[in-house]
Amino acid sequence: MTWWTGAIRSLISFENSEQLDLFKIFPGFRRFLATRHHYAVLRTGGDILFLIVLISGFLGPSDPRRNIAGFLTWGLLWPSIVLSWFFVGRMWCGICPFPGLGLFLQRKGLSLSLKPPKFLQNYGVYLSVFLLAVIIWIEIVAGLDHSPKGTSWLVLSIIVGFAILAVLYQGQAWCRHLCPLGRISGAAATLAITEFRANHERCRECTTFACKRGGNGKRGCPVYLGAYSVKNNLHCLVCGHCIPNCGRDAPQFLIRNPYSELIRNKGRYITCSYIVPFLIGSQLARFLRQKDVYQVATALTGSEAVAFSALLLVAFALVLAGIRFGNYMMGITVDPVFGKFSPMIPILIPMAFVGELVYRMDYFATGIGDFLPTFGRQFGVLFFEKLAFSIPAFPVQILSAFFMLNGAIAACYILWRFCLEDFEGLIKLRSFIGLNILISVFLLSYLSVIF
Repeated sequence: MTWWTGAIRSLISFENSEQLDLFKIFPGFRRFLATRHHYAVLRTGGDILFLIVLISGFLGPSDPRRNIAGFLTWGLLWPSIVLSWFFVGRMWCGICPFPGLGLFLQRKGLSLSLKPPKFLQNYGVYLSVFLLAVIIWIEIVAGLDHSPKGTSWLVLSIIVGFAILAVLYQGQAWCRHLCPLGRISGAAATLAITEFRANHERCRECTTFACKRGGNGKRGCPVYLGAYSVKNNLHCLVCGHCIPNCGRDAPQFLIRNPYSELIRNKGRYITCSYIVPFLIGSQLARFLRQKDVYQVATALTGSEAVAFSALLLVAFALVLAGIRFGNYMMGITVDPVFGKFSPMIPILIPMAFVGELVYRMDYFATGIGDFLPTFGRQFGVLFFEKLAFSIPAFPVQILSAFFMLNGAIAACYILWRFCLEDFEGLIKLRSFIGLNILISVFLLSYLSVIF
């Protein structure tokens, strides 16, 4: 059997024994992750990119048509991160430039290295979701996607936030507990076609736990996990720190069915329970902002901040009501093993994160044709003006509709798997039909605001 046929079997099978370990197929990939200076090079590249954004945003022209900082951040970097979620989970977090200043301070010994407090461990999820809401709200109301200086202030504030926690606490406490981008990346990573896991047969007799604690001058897991305790894609950064620390060659990078984790955990992740309804609601609100009705609402309220805030709250409330109604129709929200859960959350996760990809793709398609001319205007290369082009809206809308349709099909498939396995015989036919109609309502809501 060739590796690519094994990859296909891994993608369509729900059996762990069918999963293909990419470390075995491509040992050079494993060596790349294990060799820390490779990550240092990648992170340095990211640091340089962020430095360009900061310098260009603060010192460059305020006109977004003469400054690349805005589109570099919102049109290139952020869509690339969103796209990476579906393939490599949170691997972006392993090379993210935001921790750069904080890690530098820690390496210089300028950290108290305290253990993160219980408050941060217990309530970090709520704080990070709140910060995500603030970022999306400011992005729209303050027009950050068209404000180079505002974009730079946002980037700088996150860098400083990480640095403060790095000075106080050991490891990457910001990444584990507070980072709003990490939180959304972790929720999206539950849908990825890959997962980083340990071979527990090899971990069984381990007594050092070096993958978590580190040893011989090597750092342990920056988010306090260690390969042996990674059970989902929510928190692992796929940063590779555990690989050189493990003497048993336990870490694996596996191809999997992208819906396996969603079906297995049935919506018991508290992170997803808050992220998904807010994300869908905010996407619908952000798309509606481009419609004439939003301009009317803005004129009536006299303030875009008030109009968008009201729209965001209404959209979030409607999505939350839809999720609760779906849970009610399903009639199963308590498990004897892990307690309460929300089965509509994993069903809607594909639509939530495909929706984010579609929104960012729309911004990318709108601005990519003017990126090189913008660079030319900022740095006096007038020739680049001749390279301007535009992408028609209709093909982008068709592609967006195709992606959203696939997200809805995935939602129906997850529901179907629930009915065949975990909830076999427990969901009535009329409820099954009603849930499919509810998924269709979400799809139609997306299509109505996209077109």
